[in-house]
This record gives sequence, C-alpha cells and structure tokens, in this order.
Amino acid sequence: MNLMDVQRDPALAELRRRVRDFVAQHAIPLETRAHVHDPRALDTALAQLRPIARSLGLYLPQLPREHGGLGLGWVERSVVLEEAGRSYLGPGALNCAAPDQPNMISLLRQGSAGQRRAYLGPLAAGEIRSCFAMTEPAPGAGSDPSMLATRAERRPGGWVINGRKWFITGAVGASFAIVLATTDAGPTQFIVETSNPGFRLLRAIPAIDPYAIGGHGDIELADCFVTDEAVLGEAGEGFAYAQQRLEPARLSHCMRLLGRARRALELAQDYVNERRSFGERLADLQQVQAMVADCHMDLHASRLMTLDCAARMDAGLPVKTESAMAKVFVSEALYRVADRSAQLMGALGMSEDAPVSLILRELRPFRIYDGASELHRATLGRRFLSSRQGDIR
Repeated sequence: MNLMDVQRDPALAELRRRVRDFVAQHAIPLETRAHVHDPRALDTALAQLRPIARSLGLYLPQLPREHGGLGLGWVERSVVLEEAGRSYLGPGALNCAAPDQPNMISLLRQGSAGQRRAYLGPLAAGEIRSCFAMTEPAPGAGSDPSMLATRAERRPGGWVINGRKWFITGAVGASFAIVLATTDAGPTQFIVETSNPGFRLLRAIPAIDPYAIGGHGDIELADCFVTDEAVLGEAGEGFAYAQQRLEPARLSHCMRLLGRARRALELAQDYVNERRSFGERLADLQQVQAMVADCHMDLHASRLMTLDCAARMDAGLPVKTESAMAKVFVSEALYRVADRSAQLMGALGMSEDAPVSLILRELRPFRIYDGASELHRATLGRRFLSSRQGDIR
C-alpha cells in the first residue's frame, strides 16, 4: 500500500474515523492532570479504555489476527497510530504503546512457544505490562551499546545476571523485563520476571515527559538467577535482536507523536481564531499565519517520511537508513510544531490549563530516546560519505 492507496482506501478511511471517534469520545474526556507522573493512575485509566477499544474492533493493530490483533500492515498502522496518538491515552488503550508494542513483536519473532504462552498472551490481552532494559548509567551502555556492562554468567541450569539499568520506560508496574546482558557468547536478551528476588526497582526517575506508561525505572540486577528458558532467541544475538526491535519502534514513535503534534496545532488554531488583540483576531496577523503554515509543512513532511518508511517495511525492504532519517527529521519537526503551538497560545500555552505545554514536554525527549539526533546524523553522514552512489534512492 502506498500514499495514494492510503488516501483512496475506503476501509482505511473508515478505520481512521472509528479510531478518531474513540479518541474524541472516550480517551480525551478521561484525560486529567492527575495522570502526570503517576503510572498507577495511568494504568487505571487504560484499564477502563481497553475493553471499549476491544469492543469497537480497534485493539492490537500491530499483531496478526491469530494473536488477537487486527493484522494491519505498517502503512495501515501509521493511520491508526497517528489518530490514536491525538490523546496520550489512545495508544495505550489500543495496546499499541511503547514499550509493550515492540516487546510483543520481539516475542513474536524470537520467543519460544513457551515464552509466547507465558508472556505474549497476557501482554496482548492487557493483563500485564513489560519493559525493555538496555540503557545503563555511565560507564555502561547508552548511545553506544558496545559499552554494555550488565553481565550474565553461566550456572548449572541457567544464568546469573548482575548489573544496573536506568531510564527503563515502563518499569514501574511491569511484570517482566527483556534485559540485554553480555555473555561469553556475546550480548544476549533474557526475559526476567520482576518478581525475581534478584530484580529490584530502585526508583522511578523523574523525567520531563509527563505520561510515560510505567514511568522510567532505575533497576538493579543482583545475583539474579534465571533458567535457560529465559533466553530470548539465541545467545549472542542480543544486539541484532535489539536493532530489529528499534527500527520499527522508532517508526511507531513517529506515527503516535504525529497525532500529539496535530492535537497541539488544532488547539492553537482554535485559540488564534478566537483570541483578539489590538482590535483584530490573532489569526489575521501575517506572522501568526506564517507560523501556522510552517507547522502544517512540518506535519506534512513528517507524515510523508513516515509513510515512505512504512511502505518499505511492508515491502520487506531494509530501512536502516530511512528509519534513522525519519526519526531525526520527525522528532525535530514535531517539536517545532508543538513549540510554535505553545507560542501562539501565549501564557495559556505555557500553563497546564491547556494540554499544549504537556504535549511539548512529551515531544522533547523524542530527540534523545531511541538514539539521539546527533548520533543518527553522524552515522548517516558516515554512511553517505562512504558510498560512491550519488543518489541513495
């Protein structure tokens, strides 16, 4: 499916409308400032919304039908995730929010039959949550995963893991973590239940983004024993699996956060159409009109880059370069949209009386999460400069 198909497909247009109606009628009315930095309150709200989404046939757009999902391709998914993303509750209500969404895909690809039964089934049903534990405090792995310090040592019947992980999104209230640790075979992913006595959530790290499902955890693994059945996929393939996970995860962030930036601009446009100053509407000022135009151009370009990458993924093409370019451009463009929207609304845009300031805070970390813009630019630059091909397309 290409861009023209997205615009012409009546079934997809109907699905878009249904998701938008769900968000407008059920998710947005449930939004409250009480959810800010309160993962437990957020979980309660999502538990209210998920049965409604399921009854409306909107649940699990990313999973195949045999696993209870809608079986949507990436281009189709982009439409659903953008509409769901208009509310911070939308993606979680449809159970297509990070980190559970990419964790489900990892379990689907690398999980054994037993792991799928134990973890993928309950995760897809919304009965539990999960997290992905890769980032470490210095001198451990951050933007450079080769600095991985958490280690798993072989023991009879299993492994003992020792290390520290932090800024682990989803950790508060998670039932299990997919933990990346180095082994003699190389980096390896392990499924570690948070009830394991060797797994300890030290704290929830206060961060700029207000609505991260499960917050951002600081985790200690101390003589954490897991059985051989805890290895996800093959030992030594952890980095390859992480890369397979991160490329679609970045693209999904682009899709969801497009909706958040759109919402900010809609609110700003409503404001400038109503607000009068010095005898005229703000919307009649050319400077305001230029800011609105710039926002729409950023949104349009972001959507096109996202759809192009999604179409390549549907076609089974590699997207290492395209996903990195999309992640950098979209994260920065959407932040510009939210920043201009807040500026257009003046003092109201700085307050929590309107959602725009909170949307701005949600969008800022996207330039860091899943790889900082500077790292992607450096990697892309080296890749382009080492190629003799003038036009990479």
